[in-house]
Amino acid sequence: MVFAYDTEVSLVEAAMLVNTVDSDGVDALADPAGLQVWLAQHPFTGVILGNADEVAEVRAVRTQLRRLWQVADRDAAVPIINDLLAAADARPFLTRHDEWDWHLHVTPPDAPLAQRMAAEAAMAFLELVRADDWGRLKTCAADDCHDVLVDLSKNRSKRYCDDGNCGNRAAVAAYRARKRAR
Repeated sequence: MVFAYDTEVSLVEAAMLVNTVDSDGVDALADPAGLQVWLAQHPFTGVILGNADEVAEVRAVRTQLRRLWQVADRDAAVPIINDLLAAADARPFLTRHDEWDWHLHVTPPDAPLAQRMAAEAAMAFLELVRADDWGRLKTCAADDCHDVLVDLSKNRSKRYCDDGNCGNRAAVAAYRARKRAR
């Protein structure tokens, strides 16, 4: 299934948000400065307060989003997605801005950042449910990594997270094992 570009972006951003806590428990969103760094790489339109309360709200959304990678199937995901949409008071509308052509926003630009993030992610997950493509949500195959990923490849073969290190380490380990076996 080919998803709309904004759906793919929202899915990947949700994964990147979940991955702001690393395998050692270090939280990249520990303070407003960390949130600003993350938002510089994953921009959201609208009001951004940049205070401790906003960070706490975004971290709460992150926890809800992680649950979506932990559920067994789309049927179990639906209540979580519906809760995210309801809590965000989602009201879809079409808009275009910056380099984006017409696309869907589901909250007004003055809604709290955490609500906007939750609603955008929920709408993207909704598309996975509708397409019966829940299997695209995966956890990194590396033994020492708990990052999540969205497999948007044609053949659904992606196994490692987007940081690049896990896949590289696995490839090097496999190469060295092959060399030792010779």
